Amino acid sequence: MDMEHGSAALDLLDYTSGVSFHDQAYLPESEDFQSGLYVGESLQPQEQESLSLGRLSDKSSASEVSLGEDRPTDGDSQKDKSSLKSMDSSQDLKQSEESEEEEEEREEEEHDDATVDAELTVAVDAGASVDVTLADDSSEPEDGEGEELPDHSDDKEQTILLDTACKMVRWLSAKLGPTVTSRFIARNLLRLLTSCYVGPTRQQFVPSNDENSPLSTGNIYQKRPVLGDQVSRPVLACLVHVAYLYGEPVLTYQYLPYISYLVAPGGGSGGGRLNSRKEAGLLAAVTLTQKIVVCLSDTTLMDILPKISQEVLLPVLGFLTSLAIGFPSGAQARTVLCIKTISLIALICLRIGQEMVQQHLSDTVKSFFGAFSLLQELQDQGLSTESLSSCEVPVMEVPLLDGKLLALDPSVLMELQKVFNPEMAYITYIPFSCLLGDVIRVVVPNHSLVEKLASLYLENVNPKSLQVVSLEQTPSVAGPDQDTRGTEPFASHHAGNHHHEDNQSGTFGSVLVGNRIQVPVDTQREGLGLLRLSAGTDGFVPSSSSEENTLKHDLPRSTHMLCGNWLAYWQYEIGVSQHDPRFHFHQIKLQSFSGHSGAIKCVAPLSSEDFFLSGSKDKTVRLWPLYNYGDGTSEVPPRFTYAEHKKSVFYVSQLEASQHVVSCDGTVHIWDQFTGKLLRTFDELDSKVPITAVTTMPPPYHSISVASADSVLRFIDHRKPGLQHEFRLASGVSAGLIRCLAVSPNGRSVMAGFSSGFIVLLDTRTGLIMRGWPAHEGDILQIKAAEGNVLISSSSDHSLTVWKELEQKPLHHYKPASEPIHAFDLYGNEVVTGTVANKIGVYSMLESSALPISTTKLSSENFRGTLTSLAVLPTKCHLLLGSDNGVIRLLA
Repeated sequence: MDMEHGSAALDLLDYTSGVSFHDQAYLPESEDFQSGLYVGESLQPQEQESLSLGRLSDKSSASEVSLGEDRPTDGDSQKDKSSLKSMDSSQDLKQSEESEEEEEEREEEEHDDATVDAELTVAVDAGASVDVTLADDSSEPEDGEGEELPDHSDDKEQTILLDTACKMVRWLSAKLGPTVTSRFIARNLLRLLTSCYVGPTRQQFVPSNDENSPLSTGNIYQKRPVLGDQVSRPVLACLVHVAYLYGEPVLTYQYLPYISYLVAPGGGSGGGRLNSRKEAGLLAAVTLTQKIVVCLSDTTLMDILPKISQEVLLPVLGFLTSLAIGFPSGAQARTVLCIKTISLIALICLRIGQEMVQQHLSDTVKSFFGAFSLLQELQDQGLSTESLSSCEVPVMEVPLLDGKLLALDPSVLMELQKVFNPEMAYITYIPFSCLLGDVIRVVVPNHSLVEKLASLYLENVNPKSLQVVSLEQTPSVAGPDQDTRGTEPFASHHAGNHHHEDNQSGTFGSVLVGNRIQVPVDTQREGLGLLRLSAGTDGFVPSSSSEENTLKHDLPRSTHMLCGNWLAYWQYEIGVSQHDPRFHFHQIKLQSFSGHSGAIKCVAPLSSEDFFLSGSKDKTVRLWPLYNYGDGTSEVPPRFTYAEHKKSVFYVSQLEASQHVVSCDGTVHIWDQFTGKLLRTFDELDSKVPITAVTTMPPPYHSISVASADSVLRFIDHRKPGLQHEFRLASGVSAGLIRCLAVSPNGRSVMAGFSSGFIVLLDTRTGLIMRGWPAHEGDILQIKAAEGNVLISSSSDHSLTVWKELEQKPLHHYKPASEPIHAFDLYGNEVVTGTVANKIGVYSMLESSALPISTTKLSSENFRGTLTSLAVLPTKCHLLLGSDNGVIRLLA
């Protein structure tokens, strides 16, 4: 390919199509973002997740930002909590993919070289988004993260934008936890990877000034980059980072099944021709498999090697050597896939050794080299390029020597003859014969034919380099000591290099000693026959110390690595259907938080769900991290303890607009969650009229609602002295004390629940009481407000009731027979409840049934003590449960 075409071809990725929720997907369903991902900042842990992940390039270092340390200051950008819900079923996915593939096939005929624009949008809360536009018609080639680009302002901005997007993805991956990251970040990155290789321009080899042929430089393991590899580099880096955070299970349980889906026969290959999406998916699958193999440990690699061979390599080779299935990009795409596949096979061979290759990869290697024999047989029957070019039959049947009839497409056969030529035989068979030694004769039955083709190519290219010598005179090609990191998988053979030590071990030996391959000096290269490579023609020498050619790169031991209960829960969550938006409680213990010496009175997750607050009878408020740690049995200490209270703390919450904490023990404390500094206190002037209930207003409001024993509701703003407003909600003693308060999500109304069972609804804009009614026969234990002017109340009369603000009759009325519901929280259209009998119930506000959808009795193994408080993490679908013994449990 010429340089001008290669430069123009390196346009950036169509990230919009990559994030399409109807593209290639690992699970038979797909998800969508409903309200985005809320990433309001809070106290960051002193671990990996609090650091700025990733580096800007040299040219963008002046604009470097640490996404993990910036605090949001705009309250408007944090209005709604996130809600991640699935929208499509597996049937929808199949139908949408089929229609998309048909549309692509029609578009390919008209727009083969369409301009690709890219946009990657990470929704951050309801009002903020990070829009990353990564394509421009006049843009220069994007070489990935941290690469130097020509000094143009557009390229600088693009590089900074891309790097910032990568850092945001990495930061979110650590912040959101393994389950949410795998569902929404890793899945979209996997879909995005396929888009990196769509189109003929993305499948062109990167031009090089010192090469004569795409195959004559580099080796079968050293990956020859194409333009799509450069575009996919940031996506692969983010995928590997997720594996760094959460360990090998991400590679084996999420990435590998998705790869199997991409290469599965049948999808997108109807009518004897792949569509462009399936073609790109094959290239992306092989590229990602190479990354996986490098990152796997020896034990894990051997465990899943049969799966890689059967579900990845053999299906890819089926497409690669098929005489009936054509590639949209023709011989070029087939050549790239061939080079990538044989590179992957060589990488695995280098990792596992000769004996394991013979046991596990013999069918794979045999299938690849068998294509040369098949083409030779067809050529002997007169099916040459010249005869096929004049053939007008779409499909023809050809008898083979074994008596079978082979259906083939003449155009596809011409593609194969262009790919599996003597040059390909030379570039693949020579290194494999050195790599496997005598095993090559067992694994490749047609080795003599392939060797003949390789010799023919070498003679045609450079006759002087082919020297006919006897086997006794053929020197060995012994590589230097093979490093465990694989920086030099192949060794070069130089004419003047005659001396090697006897105790060398490397790639090309045929003697296995312990867990290494011993390479004696007198090793005979019988597999090469009469071929002897000189220094000028040795084409499989990798560059030393190249990270691209690393054989093995162990994943670092992360504190958030999945194991134990976390691993079991994560495996379950990524394998179930996401179409059902209901809350499912499996009673899996994920974390324990111990530190309080008294009963837990309240728990409140921060809006970002990476930390939560707890108030206790021990007069303290503690801040806890919610990052996964350990195997589910570990106990996590608090990050911060606020000890300025003088009595039992019965309320704690976050004032989202200002990112401050509000806690109350009879006196309201407003303090900074980052420093613990007390900003203001508020107390009733009359000690005989204590504060009985508190609630915070939603953003952008900074007000705090405080109810006292005299049935007066007061609004205060910590930024201003005195009171904002004061309203009397009831007169006389018949209504009783205000037990609890709730505010609507839009901040327009406040609900107060009294000890007499009375509920009062106040309009915060006018100060008028909109409604007051006897809702229950006993004390109001808790009130919550939901979207759509709906409020939910529970009472000591054992009832749970759903009300519309201005309607007289309740929408739903639930009445458990055993015990009252003293703690509950909302999850979408469901109410998750808890009782003193340690029972967790789930009620639907969409169904008229008075019975809960599910009821679970907490086991003593997962929860000890009596349940005193409950909170739902809506994004992560977890439950925080506080007990009377001072311990908080995180369950799923």
